[in-house]
Amino acid sequence: MDLTQQLKRRTFLSNTGVGLGAAALASMGLRGVEGAKPDAQQAVGIPPGFAWLPHHEPKAKRVIFLCMAGGPSHLETFDYKPELDRLNGQPMPESFTKGQPIAQLQGKELKVQGHMTKFQKYGESGQLISDFLPWHGKMADDLCIIRSMLTEQINHDPAHTFLNTGTSINGRPSMGAWVNYGLGSEAEDLPGFVVLTSVGGRNPQPIASRQWGAGFLPSRFQGVEFNSSGDPVHYVRSPDGVSPGLQEQLVRSIQQLDRHRNETVRNAEIDTRIAAYEMAFRMQTSVPELMDFSDEPQHILDMYGAKPGDGSYASNCLLARRLAERGTRFIHLYHRGWDHHGGLVQYMNTCCGLTDKATWALVQDLKQRDMLKDTLIIWGGEFGRTPMFQGKGGAGRDHHIKGYSMWMAGGGVKGGTSYGATDELGYNSVTDICHIRDLHATMLHLLGIDEKKFTVPFQGLDMRLTGVEETHILKDVLI
Repeated sequence: MDLTQQLKRRTFLSNTGVGLGAAALASMGLRGVEGAKPDAQQAVGIPPGFAWLPHHEPKAKRVIFLCMAGGPSHLETFDYKPELDRLNGQPMPESFTKGQPIAQLQGKELKVQGHMTKFQKYGESGQLISDFLPWHGKMADDLCIIRSMLTEQINHDPAHTFLNTGTSINGRPSMGAWVNYGLGSEAEDLPGFVVLTSVGGRNPQPIASRQWGAGFLPSRFQGVEFNSSGDPVHYVRSPDGVSPGLQEQLVRSIQQLDRHRNETVRNAEIDTRIAAYEMAFRMQTSVPELMDFSDEPQHILDMYGAKPGDGSYASNCLLARRLAERGTRFIHLYHRGWDHHGGLVQYMNTCCGLTDKATWALVQDLKQRDMLKDTLIIWGGEFGRTPMFQGKGGAGRDHHIKGYSMWMAGGGVKGGTSYGATDELGYNSVTDICHIRDLHATMLHLLGIDEKKFTVPFQGLDMRLTGVEETHILKDVLI
């Protein structure tokens, strides 16, 4: 058969999705959309949402996950250890490190590295926070600092996979996809799960798109990455000379063809594509409006330090607030640059300079809009850094998984609190240990989901975000 005959218009449309950011648009169904009519959703083959979710009254409606990619040092942010300074430069006690997983320092002489900054108490709660994070000090009473984190993967990519999916096995659904799948989006014209990235610091590690993938869940629930510059989603704008009316005509015609075809083949994926076309048409209006910061007062732009279109962490924080306002369920920000094997002081100043104030601004902005109470914010990286010295271009620290810090705020979390502790050198989490799966379980709990009941059959197993291991919800820090 002639090639031109094989690529007839009908086949082309069926296989490619007619551009419009097809990969992004395939992830956007109407499932669980507030205000969407169940019969309309069923008409295009999309379930109206799980009638049994949430399991209980949620404290949070949405999640903003601020991922400091590369692994920020807990010993230069939130975990003050006087003994670390006292032993500075001395051999690291073997009782801590013998038989323990170490990344680049394996087999080398290990020496204690004291804190490379000072710590102060902030707020009525007296939270200890380092001098690298003065703006965090201003919101100390909003934060629940978890100082006893534990993960299982010591290198960046598998550690990110573990943080995002609860396992180091590639191809499993990300936490954002799980949330989007279970609760759906509150937005009718924006994705339920959006990913934003920025760069600044030492050795920015690559972040693969599978970190926000849907795995074995339907693909429409995966994260949609917005570009840092140019059009946020490819082909979201109509071509020159194509009016909104013509674009709508095209969408309607394609939908009619798809429905006619589906009367014969009865393929649920075609139903999903029909819904994607409708979402695509809506996004052509909603996305440009979302990205247009001209309606933001100058004092808000100044508060964040945001410059529209610059792709910075500050601008992404402001965009995260705008997405939250418009109903996006899960917003994941990655700032790449925290891998400080050497030159830690220099690069901590860089990374904190790019993220500290903007993070504070996001919390304050949500609070003044009465949105912090039902928005769960999580801050942290894939692991922490060693109490031992590593020297590459100045003093640094190696990867560390046995104890480190993260924090939560808003969405049902008690501000001005701490949870857990590491030992006297910040090596092992020893009190109220919080495994990554415990963090996931707590996040789902705050969204009204019982993680043990939230399962999907796959390869003969009832799969869940938190796996089969026993998990603990951090109830002591919840409102």
